[in-house]
Amino acid sequence: MDQADNILFRWAAPSDFKVLGEVVFDAVRNGASPYSESQRKAWVAAPRDDAAWHEKLGSQHIIVAVEGESIAGFMSLADQGYVDFAFIRPSFQNSGLFRKLYSRIEKLALDEKQRKLWVHASLTAQPGFSAMGFQIVKSEEVQLGDQMLKRFEMEKLFD
Repeated sequence: MDQADNILFRWAAPSDFKVLGEVVFDAVRNGASPYSESQRKAWVAAPRDDAAWHEKLGSQHIIVAVEGESIAGFMSLADQGYVDFAFIRPSFQNSGLFRKLYSRIEKLALDEKQRKLWVHASLTAQPGFSAMGFQIVKSEEVQLGDQMLKRFEMEKLFD
């Protein structure tokens, strides 16, 4: 049995948003990463829990993976088939959790008659999205503070 087999999945509630900010921070700052510490700090300086964070999350469908009382990871679907967030705590990375979260997002998108899903994938997330059938549309560099971070715009088209 793999680690992700003990996970329960549910749709997020506003009461989860503070913890989701902590999951993002944990994933970016403590997980394995091709980004430097300076780049990671520019990306996520601290866990988010402000009004803008709550508003952004409140406009999306968010599937959370829960083990016991803890959120192990989450993925979100925003308007127009955009996968906005995909973060997994370091202790659950490479456990199959990404695939399980993604399968629920894809099912929702198909139920909503989306014709494609797309994402701005970090260097860390790109292999996971590629494994789910996404293709790289273009490579990008974005500036965060005084740091430049590479990422990929990717998409998956449905018939």
